[in-house]
Amino acid sequence: MVEVFKTDVESLADASMLVALLQKQIINSSVNFDLEDCDKVLRIEAPAISRRAVTALLKKQGYWCELLE
Repeated sequence: MVEVFKTDVESLADASMLVALLQKQIINSSVNFDLEDCDKVLRIEAPAISRRAVTALLKKQGYWCELLE
C-alpha cells in the first residue's frame, strides 16, 4: 500500500524527525519527504497505513497534512 500526503513541512531536520517517528509507528514502512515539490510531499509505503494516524502524528508535532489525491 502507498499513501501520499501534502504537508507544510519545510526543513530537512523536521522531515528527518518525522520520518523516524512514522517509521516507529508504521511497521515495515518506507517513509520519505520531497520538500522540493510544491506540496512538500510525504510518501509512505507499508503493508497497512492508517491515514488518520499519520495526520494525527503530524498534527501532534505541529504540522498539517492531508491525503494527496
